Amino acid sequence: MASRKLEKMGSIDALRLLAPKKVSEDDKLVEYDALLLDRFLDILKDLHGEDIKETVQRCYELAAEYERKRDPHKLEELGNVLTSLDAGDSIVVAKSFSHMLNLANLAEEVQIAHRRRIKLKKKGDFADESLATTESDIEETIKRLMVQMKKSPEEVFDALKNQTVDLVFTAHPTQSVRRSLLQKHGRIRNCLSQLYAKDITPDERQELDEALQREIQAAFRTDEIRRNPPTPQDEMRAGMSYFHETIWKGVPKFLRRMDTALKNIGINERVPYNAPLIQFSSWMGGDRDGNPRVTPEVTRDVCLLARLMAANLYFSQIDDLMFELSMWRCSEELRDRADELHRSLKKDAKYYIEFWKQVPINEPYRIILSDVRDKLYETRERARHLLANGVSDIPEKATFTSVEQFLEPLELCYRSLCLCGDRPIADGSLLDFLRQVSTFGLTLVKLDIRQESDRHTDVMDAITNHLSIGSYREWPEERRQEWLISELRGKRPLFGPDLPKTQEISEVLDTFHVIADLPSDNFGAYIISMATAPSDVLAVELLQRACHVKQPLRVVPLFEKLADLEAAPAALTRLFSIDWYRNRIKGKQEVMIGYSDSGKDAGRLAAAWQLYKTQEELIKVAKKFRVKLTMFHGRGGTVGRGGGPTHLAILSQPPDTIHGSLRVTVQGEVIEQSFGEENLCFRTLQRYTAATLEHGMHPPVAPRPEWRALMDEMARIAAEDYRSIVFKEPRFVEYFRLATPETEYGRMNIGSRPSKRKPSGGIESLRAIPWIFAWTQSRLHLPVWLGFGLAFKNVIEKDIENLHMLQQMYNEWPFFRVTLDLVEMVFAKGDPVIAALYDKLLVLEELRPFGEKLRAKYEKTMRLLLQIAGHKDLLEGDPYLKQRLRLRDAYITTLNVLQAYTLKQIRDPAYLEKVKPHLEEVMESRKPAAELVKLNPTSEYAPGLEDTLILTMKGIAAGLQNTG
Repeated sequence: MASRKLEKMGSIDALRLLAPKKVSEDDKLVEYDALLLDRFLDILKDLHGEDIKETVQRCYELAAEYERKRDPHKLEELGNVLTSLDAGDSIVVAKSFSHMLNLANLAEEVQIAHRRRIKLKKKGDFADESLATTESDIEETIKRLMVQMKKSPEEVFDALKNQTVDLVFTAHPTQSVRRSLLQKHGRIRNCLSQLYAKDITPDERQELDEALQREIQAAFRTDEIRRNPPTPQDEMRAGMSYFHETIWKGVPKFLRRMDTALKNIGINERVPYNAPLIQFSSWMGGDRDGNPRVTPEVTRDVCLLARLMAANLYFSQIDDLMFELSMWRCSEELRDRADELHRSLKKDAKYYIEFWKQVPINEPYRIILSDVRDKLYETRERARHLLANGVSDIPEKATFTSVEQFLEPLELCYRSLCLCGDRPIADGSLLDFLRQVSTFGLTLVKLDIRQESDRHTDVMDAITNHLSIGSYREWPEERRQEWLISELRGKRPLFGPDLPKTQEISEVLDTFHVIADLPSDNFGAYIISMATAPSDVLAVELLQRACHVKQPLRVVPLFEKLADLEAAPAALTRLFSIDWYRNRIKGKQEVMIGYSDSGKDAGRLAAAWQLYKTQEELIKVAKKFRVKLTMFHGRGGTVGRGGGPTHLAILSQPPDTIHGSLRVTVQGEVIEQSFGEENLCFRTLQRYTAATLEHGMHPPVAPRPEWRALMDEMARIAAEDYRSIVFKEPRFVEYFRLATPETEYGRMNIGSRPSKRKPSGGIESLRAIPWIFAWTQSRLHLPVWLGFGLAFKNVIEKDIENLHMLQQMYNEWPFFRVTLDLVEMVFAKGDPVIAALYDKLLVLEELRPFGEKLRAKYEKTMRLLLQIAGHKDLLEGDPYLKQRLRLRDAYITTLNVLQAYTLKQIRDPAYLEKVKPHLEEVMESRKPAAELVKLNPTSEYAPGLEDTLILTMKGIAAGLQNTG
């Protein structure tokens, strides 16, 4: 069967020769990939003809030959084929390869789920899978803690029920795939999974195959390009869709698995429904740092929308619960409540589908739940009215206004069932519902507000000038603190309606007024980005009071740049030394550390080491002042922005820094990779929970003094090397903008916020996401590895014993191993030969030697890293990842070549000396491909170029599974 498919594919065999053989008996990846590719090529031929199909196969073959022989001439040959295409065909080819990479991702997800199922059936270990270190099975983690660490079942249970993982969804613009496509991808994934089920009949197989083809065609026929940038409200709706699709039901399912894992070690209690094991927060519509589109009105809208969505989800389940709880036997407490409600609920409710007549007196649980349903209905409708009109005629007292009020009747039902001997019934859907209410509350997520510290300084400056006491902005830190504390201790209003306000100042104050006006359970933390001093925190505390925020948000400083991270422990010491502030926080503080900007500022090695040391120091400061510190990790999806496998990232944190309380951002495309499907959602919740438990009960080793000294030296060398190139090389910015698609990034419309904090300026003002994105696209990945090579080289040349120490650090210290493994993974995705093609086509001749210098550093760094890791080849210890990357190499290479030549044509319209067709000619063409050009009639470039470019960007991002 498989051989017949390969024959049918003809020249696609070239890729198959590149693919490693089966890595294990249950490896079906090549088979899945071949099936999806086979179906797609048939569809391509039907829609666009044999010629286009043959062109795609020819490109594939040339790219596969290049991958096999590493011959740059093959890239030129491929470039000749691609530049010979007309505008419509160029878009079709870009779209085809982008689509094939998305299909490869889906094949991979189905393969991972398949292997997980096999493993669970065997209940074995990870002996055959070197990726074991990236997984966190909760049962295995518990067993490991008990067997290796000699922890008792009770100790494990106690740690588990008291720990918290708060996952914070952010709208960082790295999700390059449209929601319309993500839903179709989900259906393709489901069809593929079911096609390989063992108990499938021939008729079912045929129907599934037809459904698979239908969904592949529907995805291919959908415009991949967002024609308009999303608004913050769009981003919030997209983020919240994951709750509706997977997380809502995924959380109770995961908690049931936790109950089972505990039962298996002899704990006959369930995880309490109100244990804060998993929490969810969001920045979508609250993160205004550098995003003028996030206004106070947007924040109000997303809060009301979240309440509406939550009420809707609860309301959709309440009838099922009423059907289930049909019992008549109940406690006296519940009977009294039911009788009272029965007397007051006289009317029929014709707008309900089920239980619309008055519930009879002998069904007490249904009487209680019908009252809950009424309140949910009113809660939902009131939120809808407020969102649409700003007012509602539904009184607040008819709705649920607090989660405690919502939980009370449900807890009453639970207690009653247990008292009457019906605990198994209580522990069914009712327990799931209680867990959902405890996890999601009335708002689904808590919204964090984020604002830059400078914006608060502007407000304070306006106030002090208005009060004629001087310029706050010009005051030293001590004077600022003194004034802020005296105001916080006093009672007088800080300002009146006559305060002169710019638009920016009004926006800041109006945000605080929105926080004051809306129910406090909508909000989580107030994050201050670019925080440097205690006054940054105190200013927000004062503004909350001045704007009458009844339950002030916890204030969280975010330390991002290297110098700010270094100064953070001293800043926190000064903050905790203030009596007023210590009394305010009641022994709890949260601090956020930024991985993206620190990496952009100093390079990955120096940033990673400084983040490690800063956390250690912050924990020491907190212990000294007897404050429980929660670290909030602002990790991106890519390695350059602090990303990487969840399990490894958590277990490589310094000892004592998590301590059962973890807060971490889940950004952009990582949300889809973590929650896009039921199995992914389950695995994500399991990974975070298991790794947090393990880190708390079995902390990783602390580095030895000699390791620290070596890391300090390497971090200094690496930061100097990185900065000497990125910030001090006079023509670096010019080279960067020529050698990558950075200037074209904004055309992808993947986020609501601008790519720069300030419209003018160099690398400093550029956001970390487009900075990483651009280097990822050209396959040089410069921000990830720059600095490592010189650091390794200098310390090894200084003393050969340092090489042995580095190898020892790699083998014994999780932090160092994870740091190097992630860089090795990025090297496996990189390709300096392709980066050289970009230089040859796009960079000025006098700047090309600079590119050659960077690629030489790339090669030297890679060789040294392999030497320290003890690897002959990249990813030799990870055959699964190696196989997955090699399967997709030829697709990505084709898109890279097409992107480089398209950029050349965009930037140099005279290139190729051929007359490009006018849009009118394209519009008149009857070729199916010409219709694709018509989707973008207002492009400033020659027909087809802009869409071709955007499709290559999206395809490469999908193939490397990294955007920014």
